[in-house]
Amino acid sequence: MYRFGKKVAFTLFGRSHGPCVGGVLSGIPAGFRIDMDAVEAEMALRKPTGKIGTPRREADSPCFVQGVRDGVTNGNPILIKIDNGDTDGSKYMKFYDTPRPGHADLPALMKFPDHDIRGSGQFSGRLTAAVVAAGAVAKQFISGYGVGVNAFSRSIGSVEDASARGSDDAAASRGFPTRACTADLDESMRLEIERAGAEGDSVGGVVECIITGLPIGFGGIWFEALDAELSLAMFGIPACKGVEFGDGFALAGMKGSESNDAYRFDGNRIVTSTNHMGGIVGGMCDGAPVVFRTAFKPTPSIGKVQHTVNLRTSEDDTVQVTGRHDPCIVPRAVAVVEAMAALTVADQIARGYRWSSAR
Repeated sequence: MYRFGKKVAFTLFGRSHGPCVGGVLSGIPAGFRIDMDAVEAEMALRKPTGKIGTPRREADSPCFVQGVRDGVTNGNPILIKIDNGDTDGSKYMKFYDTPRPGHADLPALMKFPDHDIRGSGQFSGRLTAAVVAAGAVAKQFISGYGVGVNAFSRSIGSVEDASARGSDDAAASRGFPTRACTADLDESMRLEIERAGAEGDSVGGVVECIITGLPIGFGGIWFEALDAELSLAMFGIPACKGVEFGDGFALAGMKGSESNDAYRFDGNRIVTSTNHMGGIVGGMCDGAPVVFRTAFKPTPSIGKVQHTVNLRTSEDDTVQVTGRHDPCIVPRAVAVVEAMAALTVADQIARGYRWSSAR
């Protein structure tokens, strides 16, 4: 099992082709009513769609086994269980000999002699179903403090959304299968994914997340900084290979006079004129929305022939992946990014990192 968080903590368990995946969410106080319809809505956003997702179909209806009665928490850890039903692992057996490039196959086989390679085992994105279920509860918890988390597809393959986007735009992406912010971008991103899939290939992309409602000073410092813990959360998502806040790596090419976000008063509120820093300085919020982007690699399971090694014969070999795989995981990853961000914020709220009513 794999644990994240301190006060509001989430422990993940399961395997792609095991009987179930799930997790234990602790730290949610007693008497908190969970909107189960909202949980189901979040789960639906993670499900694959048409030709842009895997043909594997799971009901993904989370069962709250303990910690919740009649939709209300009792203060005990919440056990969430999600059954695996569509588990044909026959296509994976050859990877015991010829591990897939770009996957965890090789290091996992070397590290764990009993590694279950079907569906990538515990390294599979299948486990993010439980993350989204727990994150749905966390989103409801932080909404009680006026905090919102919304994400969208900033880019998929060569298709990039170059427009400035806010939280409302990100929320509107829930209406599009690719999680793009507009119908035109959704169509372009869909075609990009379908073209790659038709060629036996895959594409990656970038998810942008916007957190609103956090007051100035919210967050820890140094190793408990809000951006540090959000980054840890994002890198815990399979296929994440990069995280940046605000203008991110572009800040390296700017001057301080260009990158500094000037402060001003808006009535009795202090706001920033720009948001190059992504709403976080010194690990704490500066009053602007927290904005960060997470880069996801192309799905490594592709239909093209790839070079690998044969662990049985100790010779060079090739491998070609068949079976059911996403040609792009970005649209489904958007819900996972939101979930992990919500869990991070919920944990920092519970740890008392200067929560106040000031805005």
